Amino acid sequence: MKLEGTKMRRKVFLTIALFILASQGYMVNGQFTSAEIAQRQEIEEFLKTAEIVSSADIPEGVTKPIRLFLKKGDVERSGAWKNPKGVQKGHLEGWQYEIAAYEMDKLLDLNLVPPTVEREFKGKSGSLQFWVETEFSELDVFEQKIGIPRSRFYNKENMKYLTRAFDSLIGNDDRTQQNIRYMKDWCLCLIDHSRSFRSNKKYTKKLMYGAKGLKKAGGRPMLFKRLPRTFVEKVKALNYDNIKNAVGPYLKEKEIKAILLRKELLLKEIEEMVKEQGEDKVLY
Repeated sequence: MKLEGTKMRRKVFLTIALFILASQGYMVNGQFTSAEIAQRQEIEEFLKTAEIVSSADIPEGVTKPIRLFLKKGDVERSGAWKNPKGVQKGHLEGWQYEIAAYEMDKLLDLNLVPPTVEREFKGKSGSLQFWVETEFSELDVFEQKIGIPRSRFYNKENMKYLTRAFDSLIGNDDRTQQNIRYMKDWCLCLIDHSRSFRSNKKYTKKLMYGAKGLKKAGGRPMLFKRLPRTFVEKVKALNYDNIKNAVGPYLKEKEIKAILLRKELLLKEIEEMVKEQGEDKVLY
């Protein structure tokens, strides 16, 4: 009887956790409470162990992702599964980078990337990312001229800069308007990281974004003008061991070392920004 009660509580807890993440999204630039960390771990376990009851092709994306519908007990949810690897259409792709991006998101306490785990489907290993119901993408905002509430505008700008800094750190070469997603309350969700963790010199001599970044808009640099102090402190604390411990087998040694090279570039640019503008203008 006690065992049945425990199972029931776990079932209810997981249902609540999935509902919270699916309907409200993540705390943006905030610290998870111990309860929220437990919820995230429950979702990871669900993604790894729930029965796959059906699947459907996802029409978006060059990596041909598949939506897997999952069931465990009375809980039914879904996730995006993909297994790109090697060079596809001139770009290096890897499903393992999806998992590594999620683990780096956790290490930095960003709470922007949905839970992502390794999962086998039809005899092939791939990444499975929890399906978060979002309202619209950055592309939708642009094309449909969706008005941004005045109360959310400043935060949305901050999240744009934080996304650029995160992408610069992980060497993400494929941030598009389609994979920047928003909840109903304008909380941010970042997906599609299979072209991250570049390690050749092009991506270790320069950041993806910033004053001297690789990415431009109309010939002008795409800056990260303001950043959270907590994020900067987390970046400063990165080292080979804590990154390796977070990403496990999903990144090679050279890819971890590339993160550390970009870390120094990122911190140097932030330091220069603070000297020029003052700390209160750059960090919050």
